[in-house]
Amino acid sequence: MKTRAITGIVFVIVLVGSFLLGPWVFSLFFALIALLSLNEFYGIVDSNSEKISTNRVVGIAAGAGLFGGAILFQMHVITSSVLLALIPLITLLFWTELFRKTGNPFGNIAFTFLGIIYAVVPFVFFYLLGFIDGSYDYQYPLGFLILLWASDTGAYLAGRSLGKTKLFERHSPKKTWEGSFGGLLISLLAAFILSRYFVGLETWEWMITSVIIVVFGTYGDLTESMLKRSYGIKDSGNILPGHGGFLDRFDGLLLSAPLVYLFLMWVV
Repeated sequence: MKTRAITGIVFVIVLVGSFLLGPWVFSLFFALIALLSLNEFYGIVDSNSEKISTNRVVGIAAGAGLFGGAILFQMHVITSSVLLALIPLITLLFWTELFRKTGNPFGNIAFTFLGIIYAVVPFVFFYLLGFIDGSYDYQYPLGFLILLWASDTGAYLAGRSLGKTKLFERHSPKKTWEGSFGGLLISLLAAFILSRYFVGLETWEWMITSVIIVVFGTYGDLTESMLKRSYGIKDSGNILPGHGGFLDRFDGLLLSAPLVYLFLMWVV
């Protein structure tokens, strides 16, 4: 418990610091987290499947190209047309598989692509929240994480004290409907408080953002649990002592970040 607490405190300090130290630190920090998450996904699949061998090097290179392209575009270093240069990275996955001596080449390609879609694309959308009004503003992505943390904390506390009705026992036996509603209430309260300090959105906009995060963050959590149960593992990694891996810490972000981005694009 002590190790878990220390790791959590240090990680939150580093995380918040990445927002406050400006756009480049924010960009590079979350690009690194996205690629480490992708590496975890490939590690899970490769270590626990006899028939699949992902093309980790090319996959990470493609993920880095995708995130790097988003960074350079937002920093006005390149134009949108230059992003078309990423297309060869996609074809690279196919022709490199021709030279690999594996028994399931299209399975390898499929899981390599899936890793990018599952672990990198959501972080790209989360990253874009920082530039959603045209210039860097940390309040949107930081607010997102605050609401996500509030939801997780509320769900944990309500689930422990009131939880009786299982939410999706087959994939996550500890999650309950009572815990989910508790997470929603705490997240809505956090959204109301945020609206008093983070003035980029109206109160109702923060509230809707909170609902999206709670609903689809829960789906993201369940999806990552399904991934781990599929391969019989407890944690996605061990890079964060007491907390597992980055996929474990950001599972609620993976399905909710793209939808929050779309909603804020509409209202902002």
